[in-house]
Amino acid sequence: MAEKTEAGPVAKAEPQPRSVRVVLLALMITMLLAMLDNMIVSPAMPTIVGDLGGMAHLSWVVTAYTLATAASTPIWGKLGDMYGRKGSFLTAIVIFLAGSALSGMAQDMNQLIGFRAIQGLGAGGLMVGVMAIIGDLVPPRERGKYMGMMTGVMAVAMIGGPLVGGSITDHLGWRWAFYINLPLGVVALAMVTAVLHLPKKKAQGRIDYLGAALLTVGISALVLVTTWGGTEYAWGSAVIMELIGIGVASLVGFLFVQKKAAEPILPLHIFTSRNFSLMAVIGFITGFVMFGAMLFLPLYQQTVQGASATNSGLLLLPMLLSMMAVSMVAGRVTTSTGKYRAFPIVGTILMITGFYLLSRMDTETTRLTSGLYMAVLGAGMGFLMQITMLVAQNSVEMKDMGVASSSATLFRTLGSSFGVAIMGVLFNNRVADVMAERAGSAGGQATGETSQLTGPRFEALPQVVQDAYQHAVSAGTHSAFLLGAAISVAALLAALFVKEVPLRGSGPADKAAVADKGVALDKGAALDGAEKMVDGAEATADGAGKTADGADKTTGNAGGDSARPSGTTVAEPV
Repeated sequence: MAEKTEAGPVAKAEPQPRSVRVVLLALMITMLLAMLDNMIVSPAMPTIVGDLGGMAHLSWVVTAYTLATAASTPIWGKLGDMYGRKGSFLTAIVIFLAGSALSGMAQDMNQLIGFRAIQGLGAGGLMVGVMAIIGDLVPPRERGKYMGMMTGVMAVAMIGGPLVGGSITDHLGWRWAFYINLPLGVVALAMVTAVLHLPKKKAQGRIDYLGAALLTVGISALVLVTTWGGTEYAWGSAVIMELIGIGVASLVGFLFVQKKAAEPILPLHIFTSRNFSLMAVIGFITGFVMFGAMLFLPLYQQTVQGASATNSGLLLLPMLLSMMAVSMVAGRVTTSTGKYRAFPIVGTILMITGFYLLSRMDTETTRLTSGLYMAVLGAGMGFLMQITMLVAQNSVEMKDMGVASSSATLFRTLGSSFGVAIMGVLFNNRVADVMAERAGSAGGQATGETSQLTGPRFEALPQVVQDAYQHAVSAGTHSAFLLGAAISVAALLAALFVKEVPLRGSGPADKAAVADKGVALDKGAALDGAEKMVDGAEATADGAGKTADGADKTTGNAGGDSARPSGTTVAEPV
């Protein structure tokens, strides 16, 4: 039975309706699609080149996907805010599936690159859609445990992706590395279509096309700089300098456009929230160091510790399992206590410790020791991965849930691009120096084309060069991981300034669940300036006047999210 309060009827807390659980299952399948794709495709790359040719354009198979994903992420978030979450999410799934089917049917490398770009365009909306829909359906205090599940899905994709990709390529052919997305995607599409029912929105303004174009150009230029710098082109080359200039100019122009746009792609006012800005910084740094670690740890284990490259996903198992377990525990604790400020602090401390321990590895380090070091790093990541998204969403109004989710995702993506590039430069330079010191001209010749030698190419080297290369990789990972520890200190400093804004929405006074209609209310929007929550059910007699006034405003603005004041919410039927 509902309890009466001065703010109106409030129902006692009820279990999540079955329809919400079905939607969450569909979201987990969609998240798996988004995370699994590159992991599955990577083992198929040699076979793809052997079938289609075009070795010179191989890198574009990944780059086209990455560019389209990064550039479209903020646009998908805004479209969901303006026109409704369900429609934009279903559109993203359809585009992703169309790109997957076309990629599987590609007849040459140019077609594959173009179709991968289409696939990446849809993928940009998958991650954003999942997080934003969770933000719509689940109150902030309960959101942590579901986001912890999403971290688990990500870990499963990272572990199982290479195994599944290699098996599919060997037994079914490389085209099925793309076709495998279709049955999973169709299931997710059907479940979301049948069960998810969110209020339709009608935007008051027009899409900011100029802002979208400038942001797309700026992000694309920066991603190309980090992808091509030091590999395709020298860092000081004219191409890289031009890309940097284009990227900076586009982003500066984007900021000016956003100040005047009626419906900005990335509303700058969300950065006035201290917590949101801090989460953007922490998310960027987390992406920076995490993907750098995932790049160099397998290389170290294969080259120095003699691990097999066949089951490359299993090499990261200690880090990923630790990350998954801690993320789920942190989500549960957040749900039960409503507090989260300690998690970013503990997470960054563990991340610094983990990278420092990894930087101490040498040619004598055992697999057990390195596994323990990775587990420490994974625990730090687990405290940060979803808490950053949760706090970012909790720091904005409901009408900005999409852009908050897309911004958090974008900063992490950009961080990963810069991390792989910068840590890669440091690693490669250190490897080249040590090889020259230990093996002379033979070492320089062996690593002349690339600083990453694995498999048959490494085994074909003379023994003296193999020994030199093992020491060189050990030194290179030392430098890269030491940089990771130093960068993580900045994340710790940001975490210390996070303000504890209570997460509400799970108690009788914070959540109303109407079981017969399957209604889930979200009481998680923070007040814009003060970052405090409005909770009419807990209003005291001294604040009764303010509560009544807020209720009048809510009634007057019942037409849509964009018209209601900060902190108010509407029923989201499922």
